Amino acid sequence: MKREKFMKGLLIVLACMLFAGCTSRPAQEKEQTSSFKIMYWDEQYFFQQYGDLFAIKHPNVNIEVVNTNSIYNSSNGEPIDYEKAFSDFVDKEQPDVILLDSSNYEKFVNDGKLMELDTFIARDKYDTESIYPALIEMLKEQGGGKLYGLAPTFSGNAIFYNADLFAKYGVELPHDGMTWQEILDLARRFPTEGDKDTRVYGFGVQYGMSMENLASYIASAQGLQFLNPDTMKITINTDSWKQTYKLAMDAIDSKAIYIPDENGFQGGTMEEYYKSRPFLMGRVAMSVESTYMLQDLKQAQEVITDYKPFQLGVAAGPVDPADPQTTRSVYFNDIFAIRANSPNADAAWEFIKFINGEEFAKVKSRSLNNGLLSRMGISTEFNGVNLESFYKLKPKFDSSSSRDYAKIPDDFYMQYQPILEREMKLAQEKKKSIDEALQTVQDEAQALLDKALKDEAAKKGSEGNAESGASGVTTDAVETFEDSGQ
Repeated sequence: MKREKFMKGLLIVLACMLFAGCTSRPAQEKEQTSSFKIMYWDEQYFFQQYGDLFAIKHPNVNIEVVNTNSIYNSSNGEPIDYEKAFSDFVDKEQPDVILLDSSNYEKFVNDGKLMELDTFIARDKYDTESIYPALIEMLKEQGGGKLYGLAPTFSGNAIFYNADLFAKYGVELPHDGMTWQEILDLARRFPTEGDKDTRVYGFGVQYGMSMENLASYIASAQGLQFLNPDTMKITINTDSWKQTYKLAMDAIDSKAIYIPDENGFQGGTMEEYYKSRPFLMGRVAMSVESTYMLQDLKQAQEVITDYKPFQLGVAAGPVDPADPQTTRSVYFNDIFAIRANSPNADAAWEFIKFINGEEFAKVKSRSLNNGLLSRMGISTEFNGVNLESFYKLKPKFDSSSSRDYAKIPDDFYMQYQPILEREMKLAQEKKKSIDEALQTVQDEAQALLDKALKDEAAKKGSEGNAESGASGVTTDAVETFEDSGQ
């Protein structure tokens, strides 16, 4: 009898323990709610591109988006110091995830405002091997050997070509690593006869080409700058710039380059719009464009009645002849990093880890709306076109960043452009040589820049005196500037 009572008591105790265990387990297994704050230029677009997918995987992580539009808005109409406005925004809003790009990532690293990611990567055994190697290398190079951010996508240009036209006219196909000289030499091998609405062109871009912007394309590939922001000297009258403009002029004179009517497309249906673009219509042999060309080609095939498709090829380039393994036409617009001392670093890392991961890449591989995927091996082609060429060259960024050029007064650019256009028009009409035109541009532009800097210094000086009541300091600086012959 005692034994039966003991057994009944034991069963009751065990049942209570089991019940307690069952009721407490869900509380233990329930994921803890966390949150983080991220900066982005549009909340709705952020969730469309990133946030909604992350929320499906992490429903207990709350995301607060702080809009960055205020950085670009001036309340008094004065020019904006974007570098300072950006930094002030971060200091004020204290986002856990900072959105950077190729122009300011290195500065934030050097200023100690970012948390290095290597510890998180090692802790979670996170795979970075299949991320675009050149991206990782570039981010580490700018991070002093450490990784402080990741970019899920990037954009870049390549050489698109109509393989059918090359076959028809017996011209060898473009290859990876072509320079602008090689591209334009190849373009001149196509016929130039016929009227502008039906003839074939060796080269052309989406919105047509002038001598001036063709020279700009060539200069960009070589990293040429028309002024030095460190010395505030105009540097356009050099041998490299002369060769650049001569190459552009010879190409335009050859009639091999597509130059549209001045007014261009004036509106109409989508079908009419696509028909106005000769490369899409199979009348241009080569073009240098971004991946948006692939989307436009796909849409043209869907919109245009009786569209005649052609065999499209893509080659890596154009490149700088002095450094043919690199390209200056790759851009990382969405570099996500964790703010130093963020109290929500783990949640922020979960987000960065997810949007740079394979699962996210598989979903985004269906379109090129946000650029090319940094996670390689997921999206290898689009509409039947191989994307390999976009990953072949190493990105190269010049030491002079956008923040260096922020020191140039805005008024200068508005006055510089008409001078350049006037002189290049004279050169193209053979009323001046390239050397003479560039000398005039350099002389007049330098005088404009000197005046703009002097006016800006005087303006800042008067504002400083008005605020502090101090006199003489800024005036002396202006006088010193004048005495130096600037």
